[in-house]
Amino acid sequence: MDPSDRPGPDLRRGWTTGACATAAAKAAMTALATGHFPDPVSITLPGGEKPAFALARHALDEAGAMAAVVKDAGDDPDVTHGALIRVELRRLPAGSGVVFRAGEGVGTVTRPGLPIPPGEPAINPVPRRMIAAALAEVEPRPDIEVTIAIAGGERLAERTLNARLGILGGLSVLGTTGIVVPYSCAAWIASIHRGIDVARATGIQHIAGSTGSTSETAVRQLHGLPDVALIEMGDFVGGMLKYLRGHPVQRVTIAGGVAKMTKLAQGLLDLHSKRGSADMTALAELAGMPELAACNTVAEAFQRGPAGLGDIIAERARETAMTVLKGVAIDVAIFDREGRLVGHAPRYLRR
Repeated sequence: MDPSDRPGPDLRRGWTTGACATAAAKAAMTALATGHFPDPVSITLPGGEKPAFALARHALDEAGAMAAVVKDAGDDPDVTHGALIRVELRRLPAGSGVVFRAGEGVGTVTRPGLPIPPGEPAINPVPRRMIAAALAEVEPRPDIEVTIAIAGGERLAERTLNARLGILGGLSVLGTTGIVVPYSCAAWIASIHRGIDVARATGIQHIAGSTGSTSETAVRQLHGLPDVALIEMGDFVGGMLKYLRGHPVQRVTIAGGVAKMTKLAQGLLDLHSKRGSADMTALAELAGMPELAACNTVAEAFQRGPAGLGDIIAERARETAMTVLKGVAIDVAIFDREGRLVGHAPRYLRR
């Protein structure tokens, strides 16, 4: 079954990496202050919820304290589900405040445009605030070095977009609510936004949003774009275009396969199959070949249709995009399953 078709209310929620790190940090801080680890340890999330976390490991010595929590992402297919989130605390001189460090498996920011500046560990602002607040519950105004590590994080990061965003050496410590909502697509949409932010901050003025790996590879070759200019938008073309309204670049290329670009041409901005399918009758009328309405797939219609059908679809898709994003040069490129260009609407600027 497609993940988007799963009934949300029946799925179990989980906890973000930031929430797990906060729980481990609070447990370690309590041990530093009292000599004992609370297990389970409760934290307060930004929305007021107070979950409790069991400790997987803990240690206390003269150098500091360590506590670790196994991440439970619920029923969401999170790459960090089951990972060990470890936090080590070490006291610092008075006036140092809370200082964050990247341990094994946590990446370092190397490009501008992210919420954390280059050179800093990839621990996002909300988890930083959550951890600082949890430490202060135990000891007001603590002077503490917080080192967060994620077991296997560097390997797990290969399955994310971190390297493209300039986060090297591991994963990011994420979370804005502390809660993982299964299949909410929030993480994907957030990655689209961060990708645009990084591209803009590095001076990129031509980005390409692609629906998948084949179209991404093909559009990179078509326009000679660097990795930082490539946005893996998936089905969320509307989400990408809406974010670009407030964070514009000079030129945007939308790249995808024949079926998804046909849906865009027919006015759909969410290209997932759950949101609607391509209208084969409308496609047949556009091609001037009524018999194409009987085709099982858009790919079949493209094979049987007239020369130039791809360019017509690309132009209609561009018109849909321009209803959302104006004042930006937009072009649409359509590729078949082998990555061959089968339709193209060159850039055009609408004011």
